[in-house]
Amino acid sequence: MLDVTVIEDPEAAAVSLDPIRARLLAELAAGPASATMLAGKVGLPRQKVNYHLKALERHGLVELAGERRKGNVTERLMRATAASYVISPLALAAVQPDPDRFRDQLSARWLLALGARLVRDVGSLITGATKAHKRLATYALDGEVRFASAADRAAFIQELTAGVSALIRKYDAGDAEEGRDHRIIVAVHPTVKEQPQPRPVPGPDPSTPELDQ
Repeated sequence: MLDVTVIEDPEAAAVSLDPIRARLLAELAAGPASATMLAGKVGLPRQKVNYHLKALERHGLVELAGERRKGNVTERLMRATAASYVISPLALAAVQPDPDRFRDQLSARWLLALGARLVRDVGSLITGATKAHKRLATYALDGEVRFASAADRAAFIQELTAGVSALIRKYDAGDAEEGRDHRIIVAVHPTVKEQPQPRPVPGPDPSTPELDQ
């Protein structure tokens, strides 16, 4: 099972966004299961679950993990093809973001467009490398920094821009015929805080008898 895979096909994206099928994908990412096993977990008849599983299987989102005999019936055990999925902008090719339409380094929407292009391009590269049975050379840097003030943040951005630009000028070999172009994206944005989960409201104690009104 892959850790993450990119969905590029519009129909596969539509299939994965169905709430019931998304729930089935989550269950099957945890381990193989049959339609009968899943039916009890999602609260649907086995025939309904089978219908959804076939749709997921047609688009390569789930696959056969094995079969087992249960009485007179042979059950198919299915598993998710990945632990998680990302929908590529290629699934909405006609309206996908285009960062080249405008360039504004201080625009959050331009950053979003760059992120969408990153998902699209890396997804396509992964697909091509997988088909060619080749490794894909990539690198990512992830970290967090707390700025004491907006002025410090602006100074950091200025130094970061100057440093990265200097490295690009140093290593850019535009006339190297055997060279290969690489795209560089450096992003800085406020850390997204996780929303606290609401605490469950305790129900009545089953051992306490209810009083008549």
